[in-house]
Amino acid sequence: MTTIRVALGARSYDVVIEAGLLGRAGEHLAPLVGKRCVPIVADANVAVHLETLRESLDAAGIASKPIVIPAGERSKSWATLETLTDRLLELGVERGDHVVALGGGVIGDLVGFATAILKRGCGFVQIPTTLLAQVDSSVGGKTGINARAGKNLIGAFHQPRAVLIDPSVLDTLPLRQLRAGYAEVVKYGLIDDADFFAWCEANGVALLAGDGAAREYAIAHAVAAKARIVGEDEFETTGKRALLNLGHTFGHALEAEAGFSDRLLHGEAVAAGCALAFGYSAAHGLCTAEDAVRVSAHWQKVGLPDSLSAAGIDAPAERLVDHMRHDKKASGGQIPFLLARGIGQTYLDKQVSLDDVAAFLALQPR
Repeated sequence: MTTIRVALGARSYDVVIEAGLLGRAGEHLAPLVGKRCVPIVADANVAVHLETLRESLDAAGIASKPIVIPAGERSKSWATLETLTDRLLELGVERGDHVVALGGGVIGDLVGFATAILKRGCGFVQIPTTLLAQVDSSVGGKTGINARAGKNLIGAFHQPRAVLIDPSVLDTLPLRQLRAGYAEVVKYGLIDDADFFAWCEANGVALLAGDGAAREYAIAHAVAAKARIVGEDEFETTGKRALLNLGHTFGHALEAEAGFSDRLLHGEAVAAGCALAFGYSAAHGLCTAEDAVRVSAHWQKVGLPDSLSAAGIDAPAERLVDHMRHDKKASGGQIPFLLARGIGQTYLDKQVSLDDVAAFLALQPR
């Protein structure tokens, strides 16, 4: 078992990582939830894990009530949020209660936001079942839903009370979803850890093929990196936490163009976005062309998109830039971009010209 502390003063919590943890979740949650009935929010894709979790809670003397919502990014909506909050109120959830989010990033983001606003804030626990959620969205307290204008534009910072990660649940995850989550693993190496990127180059294929030791190592390494960054900059005010958005400004534009649908998964968009960020950086002499090629080569090796064409995006450059104008990080009409001086040397640039970005995107193969 690996336990990683997210140090945030009164809002601190532990992330526990262990194979088989889902079947022992009850003993971990009992001190937190007491004997109150616990709502579990999940989607139909995690039905097998829902039963395992309920049995574990039953064994610990904790009653539970499942709430199943439709799977997919479209559930991060006002309509689903309203349905969920109404159901939680029907169940009599109080401020001191905890709601369990069992599933991927959509479930975690949705439940986190619902509990942030329900009775002005109640507790929730993250039990992520996808690699992407395990290494990224379940830790750090960013919650929210999508709007017509863009992704995650309505939300709140609301930290979970605990995160339980069972790497063995990834055995049931479709390969495409596993690859999408792996993009967020590699991102930590690209940000500020060149040695970890090299580890990914050497071990990524094995991780995706089912190597349990590689998976546990990558998850723990990524969570520790994110916990450190969140502990230093919880609300993204100093610029440190903004580094976690590497690939996301480009990536969110691609997701918007794909209609936030399964046509392009979030992690796939992040992979393409990272490749574009390195490509833009190389084109402007910030990093070497070899670094950009190395990033693209790794995405190709593991089956992730490394370009607009590989991501299935053929939109004009100006339309992609228009999507970027709705980025929630925009300030004074300027959009900060995560660029790179090399692998493991990401930095925040607040002076990037969108005209330059459009010119760069116009040259990308479609």
